Amino acid sequence: MSKRNSPSVAGLLAILLLSGSLTSESHAQAIGVELHNTVMPASGGMGGVSIANPQDLPSALHGNPATLSQFGGTHFTFSGAWVEPTIKMRHTTPPGGVFQGVGSYQGKSSAQGSALGNIAVSQDLRPLGIPGTFGVGLIAASGAGNSFRHIPASNGTSAFFNVLEITPAVGLELTERLSVGANLMLGNSTLDGPFVGLTGAAYDYALRGAIGLNYAVAPATKLGVYYQTKQSFTFDQAAIIQLPLGGTSINDIRLDLPSNVGIGISDESLMCGRLLLAVDVLYKNWDDTDLFGVLYDDQWVFQFGAQYKVTECLRVRAGYVYAENATQANPGNSSGGVTPPGAQAAIRYVQSLFPNYNKHRISFGVGMKNILPNVDVDLNAGGMFDETQQFGPLTSTSLASYWIGTGLTWHFGGSSCDCGEGMPCECTVTQ
Repeated sequence: MSKRNSPSVAGLLAILLLSGSLTSESHAQAIGVELHNTVMPASGGMGGVSIANPQDLPSALHGNPATLSQFGGTHFTFSGAWVEPTIKMRHTTPPGGVFQGVGSYQGKSSAQGSALGNIAVSQDLRPLGIPGTFGVGLIAASGAGNSFRHIPASNGTSAFFNVLEITPAVGLELTERLSVGANLMLGNSTLDGPFVGLTGAAYDYALRGAIGLNYAVAPATKLGVYYQTKQSFTFDQAAIIQLPLGGTSINDIRLDLPSNVGIGISDESLMCGRLLLAVDVLYKNWDDTDLFGVLYDDQWVFQFGAQYKVTECLRVRAGYVYAENATQANPGNSSGGVTPPGAQAAIRYVQSLFPNYNKHRISFGVGMKNILPNVDVDLNAGGMFDETQQFGPLTSTSLASYWIGTGLTWHFGGSSCDCGEGMPCECTVTQ
């Protein structure tokens, strides 16, 4: 459900951007343009793995909402991350083939890194006789961007897209083993570009939701699954095209984030409960979206994460992600309701501004509980390996990035640990 923007919504967007610390242009560790918990305080150290057994509250809110029921008491998390990308472009224009004033050039994007913020709070509803947990978050959910404006031959080439979501959610225990949950996201979005010479900054907001299940297969093994709907934005009068016979055509740009299906499994029975292993699988339905459906194919993403309890209150984490190259081989002549001059060559150029081909990334993290009474801290860092992609005969890009993040969580009620207890348990062997 999409609505037209207004001055009051623009003001709300500005406030949210400041409070959420979402301050610049390039979220280059995203899967396409979606972050999927890859910079959350604990999950970020585990490759974003969080569908069955999330280790931080924002990951439960933004991922599988059924897992919210795992959070007893009251929790408040404030987290942030810095993402630093390196995007390089090479474009060659053959004689007579110039579109929108773009000439031949090569260079590095001048877009700066991004400061991403996430805030979440949850409350256990069991004191009210309701077997579950309610939460709400302010989540940096999606984003991508780059800028080659400093290169004259690029004719001001740049693209920027981001979404900040207000996310209420609830997770309920139906039985001791089975939980269900749902969330509803109100997303404020900014789009600048990506059609060179045709577009400026535009704004919109839209709704999105998710439903999920979580099941304890065994005492130490959990299975989770969720479905997330599309989010459809319409950026009114965002593209102005000069017609061949004179005059102009004013076009809306339609842009969707895809529906997603995720399934995950986690197990913490190994090494006497000290080792948590988890795997998430995501299916992203890009084909059924405006704008990105022309640029990307449907995509599978595989996330692997591990966490080891060194002591009761010290955890170390690692993760690996494999994401299919989603680049559409034959992107067509129009995208998002806009047919730019230059036809397929122009669309391939747009494709290069929103790359989605990096297959490999790794991450690491540390979690420390009770650094102060009822206060936990999480640290994470990661990198996306450099890869290069050709977009038709004229354009190619290379992309790599790294990121670092941290988060503080305050707990009131619920479970806690004593850091003097040492290891989580002592293993014994019985005959």
